[in-house]
Amino acid sequence: MSKSALPRRGLLVGTAATVIGWNTAGRSWAVAADPGATTTGGVAAAPDVVAALPRLDGTLVTDPGTLTRFAGDFGHLVTAAPRAVLRPGSVRDVAEVVGFAHRHRIPVAVNGQSGGGETAELESHSNYGQAAAPGGIAVDARGLDRIIAITPGRAVVEAGVTWAQLTDAALARGWMPPCLTDYLHLSVGGTLSVGGIGSGVQRHGLQADTVESVDVVTGTGRLLTASPTSNRQLFEAVLAGGGQAGIIVRATLRLVPARERALVFTLFYDDLAAYLSDQERLLAERRFDLQAGEVVRNAEGSAWRYKIETVAHYDGATPPDRAALLRGLRCIPAETTVTDQSARDYAFRVDGFAAYLKATGLWTQPKPWLSLFLPASTARTFVREATALLTPADLGAGILLLYPYTTTTLTRPLAVMPDEPVGWHFDLLSFPAPGADTAAMLRRNRHLYERAVALGGKRYLIGAIPGMTPADWRRHYGAQWQAATAAKHRYDPAGILTPGQGIHA
Repeated sequence: MSKSALPRRGLLVGTAATVIGWNTAGRSWAVAADPGATTTGGVAAAPDVVAALPRLDGTLVTDPGTLTRFAGDFGHLVTAAPRAVLRPGSVRDVAEVVGFAHRHRIPVAVNGQSGGGETAELESHSNYGQAAAPGGIAVDARGLDRIIAITPGRAVVEAGVTWAQLTDAALARGWMPPCLTDYLHLSVGGTLSVGGIGSGVQRHGLQADTVESVDVVTGTGRLLTASPTSNRQLFEAVLAGGGQAGIIVRATLRLVPARERALVFTLFYDDLAAYLSDQERLLAERRFDLQAGEVVRNAEGSAWRYKIETVAHYDGATPPDRAALLRGLRCIPAETTVTDQSARDYAFRVDGFAAYLKATGLWTQPKPWLSLFLPASTARTFVREATALLTPADLGAGILLLYPYTTTTLTRPLAVMPDEPVGWHFDLLSFPAPGADTAAMLRRNRHLYERAVALGGKRYLIGAIPGMTPADWRRHYGAQWQAATAAKHRYDPAGILTPGQGIHA
């Protein structure tokens, strides 16, 4: 795009008027003066340094209120304000703006949170500034919220659609996404960019493993379709790639036939070894459709204990044989519970918990989450050490997930996992009380991360781990480091995409 020859009058920087271009000398937005707005303090932009913004179907806004809302994320630990927010009216808008940003070296990142309290149904779980675009352009995912098609076994959606929206739309046609996150009000593009894990991982892998193809805007502004047979390098780079090689704007996803009912088993253990053994037995025998687990406090609050939660789906009036599903397990029989509910109610089970956290104000408190993947051979060692270190205050009103999965089920190369057949997901989703020492909790996260890595573990990209260095990232990606960096250099040569991840190539 050539620089514009726009007249000096009417060009101001820093007002709330319409953005018309980029002041390449001052590296700030040039805006058309609003006739009704004050111009006191405005800085005139010389016409020979203003690059005109491409025509957009949506809007690029710079008002202070919007920038403030997009400065933070779900973790409330990092603040990094963009200089503009794109509210796209089309996929083309994303391509045009990213191409413009590439030419002028302006950072860009998609923000699924889309303004905090304005969007209770679209909340990113960027926890430590991963979705930030400091000094750059935040893309509001709400502008890409169309469910394009749902056909037998397949859904085509824009990236800003939430899994909640897709689940209900698919259920209405007798289908269901095979792998759901526990909390469904997250954008499809957001979870695919980090992987997307839930209790269906044992059978279906990550949400990224259920993708047939994606439409991607690369860091140069090109709009490409990528799949295992077309633009495969890009396909593998954007799924669980942390937004480094491109922005997912549309996805074609696999669906499975919906089931009517969910028979939910809750099993308690006081012995960690028995818990780990039974979890891995259930994984190997594939007794259940969904399999999760937690580390919780006992009734007296004096010790940690362990909970398995599993689901057997069924149709009709006759549920599966409960005794057969539990045969041979070492749980505490007196504390085993079984509930029968609709499959949809189970899928949306976290909504009530989220409503409680919002009502009590805990939802908006700082949340130093820690998400790790551990090899089965060292999981017991790590969990013992971690639970000896963690206190009830570390957990707060949150949860500590702990469950196994088969690593070969995860097929996306950049979703790097422990080098063993069975891995364990350790997911500290803390909601500390107001005034908690989050700085200390971040130091704890770093310590636990280092210990996990020493034991053969990996991190999940949503967590809050301070001080990640280039050496840390090379160690994290291991054999995939060369592929990750090659894709970054090829598809985002200016290095503008998703800088908040801090992945140093």
